[in-house]
Amino acid sequence: MPDYRAADGVRLHYTDEGEGLPLVCLPGLTREGTDFDFVAMHLTGVRLIRPDYRGRGRSDRADPATYTVPHEAQDVLALLDHLRLEKVALLGTSRGGLISMALAATAKDRLAGVALNDIGPVIEETGLDFIRTYLGRNPVSKTRDEAAKARAKAMTGFSGVPEARWREEVARHYDAAEGGLVIRYDPKLRDAVLASGAAPAADLWPLFDALAGLPLCLIRGETSDILSRATADEMRRRRPDMIFAEVPGRGHIPFLDEAESLAALHDWLGLMGVPQ
Repeated sequence: MPDYRAADGVRLHYTDEGEGLPLVCLPGLTREGTDFDFVAMHLTGVRLIRPDYRGRGRSDRADPATYTVPHEAQDVLALLDHLRLEKVALLGTSRGGLISMALAATAKDRLAGVALNDIGPVIEETGLDFIRTYLGRNPVSKTRDEAAKARAKAMTGFSGVPEARWREEVARHYDAAEGGLVIRYDPKLRDAVLASGAAPAADLWPLFDALAGLPLCLIRGETSDILSRATADEMRRRRPDMIFAEVPGRGHIPFLDEAESLAALHDWLGLMGVPQ
């Protein structure tokens, strides 16, 4: 399986499939490259590159102090150098969108375009509070079937999601072990996130504004508790050319294989010359 080394020597895993525009898919905070399995089959004309962040999935665990957006952005640049890619498009889900905006501010010449999945420069505290309830902890559920049922109840704001989808989600994010299920990331990620929350919230609007001139797409879950409609409206005001989709029956985060999500992504890829 393909791996590369970060600047500090940490071994990081990625997958690399297809041909066409290099599209680097950056997952959410606790997730990994498999987060994009649902949308991958719908994307053509792209070379799909999916890294696992340090401490997540099949990548090595590292010093928890490095579980930060700046470090993870540097890891993405190290991956581009490893693959000898001068310029790529980024599809960033949640945490991945923050990394994408950070790269726009620090390495814009390496970017061909950015798509943001349910994330913006203002992160709602309600959504963060929910993430803190489970971050770094193994689920109480002992089986994947139990965990799927619990997930369906916990994910408020989602409707019309088949039970099979929740089972697929659980299978991607928990490993079965003696005594129950375990998370597929370093539990110390919790310490890193809580430590960052002790500092005053940074103004992230300059990072969003750094996306100026790049083909841009924003997908929002209709009932998202992370990206408010007010923040999405302000993003649209600042970037009236931004492709935008709001996905009904979805909170944080859309799966990206919804009709609205796919239409927006295809339009965005078209702006970068990918035939749709």
